Amino acid sequence: QVQLVESGGGLVQAGDSLRLSCAASGGAISKYTMGWVRQAPGKEREVVAAIGRNGAVTYYADSVKGRFTISRDNAKNTQSLRMNSLEPEDSGDYYCVADPATTQRLAATRLARFWGRGTQVTVSS
Repeated sequence: QVQLVESGGGLVQAGDSLRLSCAASGGAISKYTMGWVRQAPGKEREVVAAIGRNGAVTYYADSVKGRFTISRDNAKNTQSLRMNSLEPEDSGDYYCVADPATTQRLAATRLARFWGRGTQVTVSS
């Protein structure tokens, strides 16, 4: 059973940057595609970014392309999401997820085997 713990959320202004981190325990993340799922009030759950097992394949939602960068460190059992040029529409709860599926399947299904508890990001205008 993999446990995921997010950190790095907060309240920022539009245009600012944030870095979200996710620390895993209980299992090696190298077995899984990792991703970040955003849930905003009144909106559908969205996979904003995902990264394949060895980091070679990445996926980004159109809404964050060019602004967000996902990365992982299998040796440290961590993943991160660098968020630049934040917009109010980026506000929401961000969940670290891990799943055996591919990045594309994770993005399409928005389902994952392991979830963190989430960290809140609020971007003021």
